[in-house]
Amino acid sequence: MSKTIVLYYSATGTTKRAAQAVANQLNADLAAIHPVKPYTAEDLNWHDETTRATVEQKQEHDGRVPIEDDLPDLGEYDNVIIGHPIWWGIPPRLIATTIDHLDLNGKVLATFGTSSSTGYDRAQTNVARTVRENGYQLDLQQGDVLNSPARLTAWVNSLNLK
Repeated sequence: MSKTIVLYYSATGTTKRAAQAVANQLNADLAAIHPVKPYTAEDLNWHDETTRATVEQKQEHDGRVPIEDDLPDLGEYDNVIIGHPIWWGIPPRLIATTIDHLDLNGKVLATFGTSSSTGYDRAQTNVARTVRENGYQLDLQQGDVLNSPARLTAWVNSLNLK
């Protein structure tokens, strides 16, 4: 019997709610990703070019943000789903750090974002590049922005999990 885990990072609670809904639909385990330095509301002010998140997101493709060393062991999981907000069209840089720290070889990986205004194309490209840079051999599923219950259910139903 295959097992699924949903990992997520949520700054405001929106992605957490989506991750919980995905985990419920898939009967999956759920775990949060924690940045070493939590984000404040001021850090997330996208109207200010000098805020922490803006500066981090404008780094080169290999930019990373440190995360806590509390990720679960994926040994018992066949499917890994990672949820994240979309900042400046891509996942927060700590998602690349998370992918770097996981052993995803042989897994099915699916990612999703939450956003009120952005699609998932750039985020999918960003995740695929990070997977490639790590040399993982895995089945990367198409991600989506889960901005409504109907969209969330349709995306979950589209997944080809083990």
